[in-house]
Amino acid sequence: MKMNRREFVYTTGLGIAATTLPGRAADNKIKRPNLLIIQTDEHNFRTLGCYRKLMNSDQAMIWGPDAKVETPHIDSIAAQGATCTRCYATSPVCSPSRGAFVTGLYPQNTPVVQNNVPLGDDVITFAELLRKAGYSTGYAGKWHLDGGGKPQWEPERRFGFADNRFMYNRGHWKQLEITKTGPRVKARNNKGKPSYGCNGADEKSFTTDFLADRTIEFINDHKDSPFCYMVSIPDPHGPNSVRKPYDTMYDAMKFTPPSTMNKSPKNNPIWAKKQVKKFNSKLLKKYFGMVKCIDDNVGKILTSLRDNNLLDNTIVVFTSDHGDLCFEHARQNKGVPLEASAKIPFVISMPGTIKPNTAISHPMGTVDFLPTILGLMGVKTAGKEEGSDFSALFQGKTVASNKTAFSRACAANTSPTAWLAAIDDRYKLILCNACEPWLIDNKNDPNELTNHFFNPDHRKTVRRLAKDMQTYGTTCNDPFIQLPYLKHDLQWAANGTQPYKSPTRIT
Repeated sequence: MKMNRREFVYTTGLGIAATTLPGRAADNKIKRPNLLIIQTDEHNFRTLGCYRKLMNSDQAMIWGPDAKVETPHIDSIAAQGATCTRCYATSPVCSPSRGAFVTGLYPQNTPVVQNNVPLGDDVITFAELLRKAGYSTGYAGKWHLDGGGKPQWEPERRFGFADNRFMYNRGHWKQLEITKTGPRVKARNNKGKPSYGCNGADEKSFTTDFLADRTIEFINDHKDSPFCYMVSIPDPHGPNSVRKPYDTMYDAMKFTPPSTMNKSPKNNPIWAKKQVKKFNSKLLKKYFGMVKCIDDNVGKILTSLRDNNLLDNTIVVFTSDHGDLCFEHARQNKGVPLEASAKIPFVISMPGTIKPNTAISHPMGTVDFLPTILGLMGVKTAGKEEGSDFSALFQGKTVASNKTAFSRACAANTSPTAWLAAIDDRYKLILCNACEPWLIDNKNDPNELTNHFFNPDHRKTVRRLAKDMQTYGTTCNDPFIQLPYLKHDLQWAANGTQPYKSPTRIT
């Protein structure tokens, strides 16, 4: 019987075998580490204590001197492992970032360059590699890699996540429940259709709690064999609503607008144009409530690992698909190369391998997750990934190359407003087809207000990052580097010796 491509990807052996864990002696009795990934959606890194403690007060407390969420459980993962301070969404929008995360491929090759584009049938995920290596695999929560279905429970194409009963394709539902026919959205509108309503939600039905409970059930059911489980929580993405008591937990907290909300619009690049005219602290209070609910549920999950004596043999990852500007630069949400949009929280613990309280400033992206996590687990990849294996960094070693990460616009490959960013441990070079190039110095200008691209003192930095961008674009077939104005700027940035001359841009 002839198999279709979907069946082939899921059932065919890939010749993958588990190997000895890095830094440990060969011993068949050594238990392979479990992998637990907790991913949130649209999460501003400044809401986590483990990030705030690594920043000065001006950057840590941008919404006011008392405006913060305490996140002790997420912070405990960082305390037992590493916090990555220069980790970026390979494309700072849901589907493209998620596609890069699970495959190790850049969006143009997954080929999820925009939301609601299906993941390619022939791509291989980290879950499929671990499944073939003997791991029990599962997924719960938002997937957003199977097209337009909403909510579309248990997508047919599992991509290695064998237990995907509680996976749904997309939507930011606030209440879920289990019925005789399977899971469904509990909140309904007056026409009986699923809604984002939060009224009546409790610690069992609220989506964050519901998904945490499904995670704990999976852990309990698979505690005697190596497992890989990914839970994707749709908060703190909007709508900004949360169940009691989190809905009023921050009502008395005083918030002030971030300083960049009042920046001058003069010479703003198109990707940083102001969109919000008025600061709304009510939205942030609910956002903080969602983050607090997430942290409490992370605590529940960690307790289940501890109760099952699995904490010392489980890699725990807490991350997000992209950030949320939360009124920085007078903007909300994501989609642009500014820090609060493109930088993501990424903390990981692996007892015995990652030294506690490690801070890693090496630039990396969601595309690097697959090769890095499999490198830490001692599992061979399929050899098709485009991301880099940074597992050595987490073992306290140095990495001599691959010091530049890349992020790209969520846009069609021919989009006139497309941008590309090359990011090192300090600078961010952003080239855009629709506006002049920018170079940001995140060390001396953490608010990202000044363009250093035309400063002769930064010419070497521009040239280095541009050459890295050229190499990336050619090697990974990124069509953005062929867009006429971006191509012009890239060629000058990498090799130009004459004064820069801006093209007459027609967008």
